[in-house]
Amino acid sequence: MRQASQMRDDQFEQSRAVRLAMIAGQIRPNRVSDERVLNALHDVPRELFVPKILRGVAYIDEDLEVAKGRYLMEPMILARLLMEAEIKPDDAVLDIGCATGYSTAVLSRLADAVVAVEEDPELVEKASAKLADLGCDNAAVLEAALSYGAPEQGPFDVILLNGAVEKIEQNLTDQLADGGRLVCVRQHEGTSRGYLLVKAGGTAGGRDLFDAFTPVLPGYEVEKRFSF
Repeated sequence: MRQASQMRDDQFEQSRAVRLAMIAGQIRPNRVSDERVLNALHDVPRELFVPKILRGVAYIDEDLEVAKGRYLMEPMILARLLMEAEIKPDDAVLDIGCATGYSTAVLSRLADAVVAVEEDPELVEKASAKLADLGCDNAAVLEAALSYGAPEQGPFDVILLNGAVEKIEQNLTDQLADGGRLVCVRQHEGTSRGYLLVKAGGTAGGRDLFDAFTPVLPGYEVEKRFSF
């Protein structure tokens, strides 16, 4: 028993050291200075949200595939989007495409309540279990189409899209409260950039933030049209 306990303590300390290295080597140098965001990233063991075969590389600055066609965004991009969203402790947040739940766990440290949406039933089950294990009792995972969101649970102060999008539909901005912010990676006219959209007085307007690339989130592709 003592040996098993020592192994767990060693693993915890190793994980903590790697998270600190991620923050010092990847996150802070890329203009992320919000201490609440940094502390949230430090609190959540990213390796618990990836397949066992990837746990050794859980903190590299790359997107990690956790299911077919589904990824955890690289830490730097996620961190910058969270900082730009300016999440307040009393905010309600919608996390679209949470996959295994890593982003939801981080958001649960920043907001009052988090609703995550995932359309893959197996991922819903995995994310819910991980969040319960970590005591994220202010977060819940719903099974729904990623492009649908969670209008019945809104309006939301912040919406995070966990992947690149080629379009942002009206039904999504309708789920934002007045003063609400949506953050994502937007692919537009050959560019791929972090993007912030703010809703004010019923009107939504956005701006590009920084160069970024991450795989497109299913349901947010532009329909390809062919001309002859």
